[in-house]
Order: sequence, then structure tokens, then C-alpha cells
Amino acid sequence: MGRAVRDWKLSSRTARLKLKARKSREPFWRLIHEGLHLGYRKGERGGVWMARVYDDSGKYRKRVLAHADDIHDSNGRDILTFRQAQEKAKAIAAEMPAANPLGPYTVADALRDYLEWYVANRKAFAATKHAAELHILPKLGTIPIAKLTSSQIRRWRESIAKAPARARSSSRRGVSRLRKAYDLRARQATANRLLTILKAALNFAWRDGRAPADEPWRKVKPFKNVDNAKVRYLSLGESTRLINACAPEFRLLVQAALLTGCRYGELVRMVCSDFNPDSATVLVSETKSGKPRHVYLTDEGRRSFERITAGRPGSETIFLRADGKPWGAAHQQRPLMKACKAAHISPPVSFHILRHTYGSMLAMKGVPLQVIAEALGHADTRITHRHYAHLMPSYVADTIRSNLPTFGIKTDNVAKMKRKKA
Repeated sequence: MGRAVRDWKLSSRTARLKLKARKSREPFWRLIHEGLHLGYRKGERGGVWMARVYDDSGKYRKRVLAHADDIHDSNGRDILTFRQAQEKAKAIAAEMPAANPLGPYTVADALRDYLEWYVANRKAFAATKHAAELHILPKLGTIPIAKLTSSQIRRWRESIAKAPARARSSSRRGVSRLRKAYDLRARQATANRLLTILKAALNFAWRDGRAPADEPWRKVKPFKNVDNAKVRYLSLGESTRLINACAPEFRLLVQAALLTGCRYGELVRMVCSDFNPDSATVLVSETKSGKPRHVYLTDEGRRSFERITAGRPGSETIFLRADGKPWGAAHQQRPLMKACKAAHISPPVSFHILRHTYGSMLAMKGVPLQVIAEALGHADTRITHRHYAHLMPSYVADTIRSNLPTFGIKTDNVAKMKRKKA
């Protein structure tokens, strides 16, 4: 059944002494093989080792193995170390009927269980599910997690980076097409994002006791220096032109995006009661991370939301189309493209650029990254730093600009040099 596993909570008596005994007397379980767990039940005078085996009837069978070497040293019989307890548990499992009649727990099983959790706790489920089905399942889906190796994951990651990008599929064709252009850095960034999904699913399985160790995928690192974001944002003048070029109902949505930094999906789900004029805040109850947040408004933002929500029921959606219906998925694309054309913004921007504009404006004013991360709903400052740190006032930049001498370079009346005839 393979080599012994490690567990920092159970492997030494010092670590086990720090554990708190559970009122339910349920042991601390550790998966040591598919269908086999080693358990440690702590008592007042030391603990005992237990085995839990998944048998051919589809049920777990539990058995006490021996005392743990918490107080007395191991004698190899009725007092065992963590490693010795594993060997005894494996010997007992070998004598029992075949475990897990449904077959080994595979990468596909892990992705299925992870996606079931994801749909209830996170947003962007469709994109995550599509990425897993298109890129992960065909190559790794049938491999049992217990047999998954670092080299297999690494080869899969490298194959993603070498393959051409896929164009978006149309609803009429139903299939995705390969793009002709190839950008190594972009493909490596895609491989990193897919690796993140794979690791999240495998870690979910490992924490649930379905994987013997997380070492195989923990050893595989993402490609370096490929995720440096090239963030586009609108200047203050471009923002003003864009607002003025929008249709009246869409203008309210664009203004709100620039005043709050909210995503399109967050804005179109807001109801009037989410706005609190007393605290000048807007509640974003449904977010990408699933964690609600409050957005703090400027005086201009508070007046804007007061004007939009005045006299309306609290349960009514704030932003509505000209026909009185809520904005739906992708309804923002055409009016935004039309407004960009009228405002002479080329190339035209996506709605998400308004969110980047909000973050960029704050960064250029020297607002700390932690504050920007909180306002945008980022879990920490890593993404915020990647997108906006270069825009912040810099001591290095200020020092260079104030101390580098002027070279007397003239840019006016510069004539082109004529080539000499041979």
C-alpha cells in the first residue's frame, strides 16, 4: 500500500499532546490509503490508535489497534508509534474484503465534488466548470488521486502552455476553434489559472480525507513572471466624455461603476435598500468571492444614489433599462461600444475597465493598497498590488525625476536627416 504518510498533528507525541479531546470522542482521522484511515482518539491518560476501513458493502468499519506512545514508549504490540499504527492498519485492511466498490477516487471525482461546493459558495461557476471540462478532465480525469504524480501534473501544465489558444465558441457552432496566433506568455498565464483550479479541487479532496497527501501538486509551481497585468484605465477626461456620450439609463450605470468600482453583475443586482444615505455606503451583497462588502461613497456618489433611489421601494432594483426591465447578462456591451465611439475612445473599453479606472484613480492619489483592496473586494493585496502598485506615488520615481540632469535635448524644429547618395 505504499510508504508511510506524514501528519504534523499525529506523527509525534509532542504534537498529539497539543490536540484537544473531542466531546464526541470522534478520532482525528488521517487518510493513509484509498479507503483506509488511521484515527487517533485522545483521552485523559493518552490516546489510542484506530483504523477505519471502507469495505465492499459501502460502509466504514472501525477497529481499535493499540495505545499510542503518548506516555510510554512503543513496544511494537499494544503500544505503537504513528508509523507502526499505519502498518498495523494496512495489515488489517488487507485481510478485509475489497474496499471501495465504486473504484478509486479520481481527479474527475475530486473536480465533481469541488464544483458541487463551488456552485453554492462562489461565483463564476460556469467559467470554472467549462475550464475544468475542457482542459483538465480530458488529460487527468481518469487518474486516481492516490497515484497522481508531480510529473504528470507538470507535463499537463506544459502541454497547456504549448497548445494554441482557443477562440470563443459560437452558440450556432457549439465548438471552440483554435486561434492561429500563439503567445507563449499568454498561454503560460492560462496554464497558471487552470493549475489554480486543479489545485483547489485536489486540496478540497485532501482536506476531506480523500487524498493521502498534497505533496504531488504542492511541488508543481506556476510559470513565473507571466501574470503581470497590463491594466488599462480611463483618464478623468475620457471618463467625463464617456459619461456624457451614454444614453440616459445606461449613463446611471456607468456613473455608478466609476463611483463605486463595482462589477457589472454587482451593480445590476443592487436594490434601493442597499444604499444607506446616513452612512453614505452601498451594500454589495452578492460578490464574486461570496463575501458581502460595503462601498463608501464620496459626496458626489451619495448625491447620485440619492437622486436615483428617491421615493422608490427598497426592494426595487436600482438600475433599470429604458423599458423598465432589469439589465441582464451582456446587455451592457452594445451601449458601451456605442458610447465609446461617440466619445472617441479607441480602442473601445469593456465595462470592467471602469472598475480598473476606479482602482487606478485611487492608486494615483496615494491611497494605500490595503484600502483599495478592501474597496474592490479583493481577498488580500496581491491582486491589488499587481494591478495598481506601479501607479502609486513612488519615492524612487520622484528621486530620479528630481535629480537626473537636463541634457538640453530639443524637440522643436527637428529636421529629418537625408541619406547620402552612394
